[in-house]
Amino acid sequence: MADSPDPRQAEAGEARQAAAARAREYDDPHENRMPIPRYVLAMVAALVAWGAYYIVTAPIDQPPALGDQRTVADLHGTPRAAGASVDGAALFQSHCVACHQASGQGLPGVFPPLAGSEWVTGSDARAAKIVLRGVTGKLTVKGTAYNGAMPAFAAQLGDAEIAAVLSHVRSQWGNTAPAVTPETVAAARAETAAMQAPFDGDAALGAPGG
Repeated sequence: MADSPDPRQAEAGEARQAAAARAREYDDPHENRMPIPRYVLAMVAALVAWGAYYIVTAPIDQPPALGDQRTVADLHGTPRAAGASVDGAALFQSHCVACHQASGQGLPGVFPPLAGSEWVTGSDARAAKIVLRGVTGKLTVKGTAYNGAMPAFAAQLGDAEIAAVLSHVRSQWGNTAPAVTPETVAAARAETAAMQAPFDGDAALGAPGG
């Protein structure tokens, strides 16, 4: 009769197999303690100390030694000398061309034309008032009614600038009206100073060309 396996040997074999399996496995991940290097802490402390010293000692009433050294006066630019010419064409390009177009024809049904417009070639004082205070509501131009809005430029442009842009449009696209003077614009500004809202189109401005 053959000998039966020794249970203790079988258990020992299983234990050896389990130990070998565990040996083949990697250790469970764990987090090691890694303190910040001392030289990094020293650099941070030095930067903080330098920043504090700079803030305390830097003059606040002088331009900085580095970076943008422009003053407020530099940003405002050089004041225009009295009597210096103003480029009306450039002002038209920056303030008017989006609506009235470079051709002066405007956009049909939306923005009225300046070419041949009775409002442009008529009274210079009234043209100045329109630019200064703006217009809303129905406005008839060359027999066509427009119902839109033109912004006021009194706060954006000075008298000489409004005179220049008006003189420009009154001499372009076949228009032959006389130039507008800054004095005319100044008088129109004073006359309409109390206005709180734009002109109400034809109802407020009367007949075009008058």
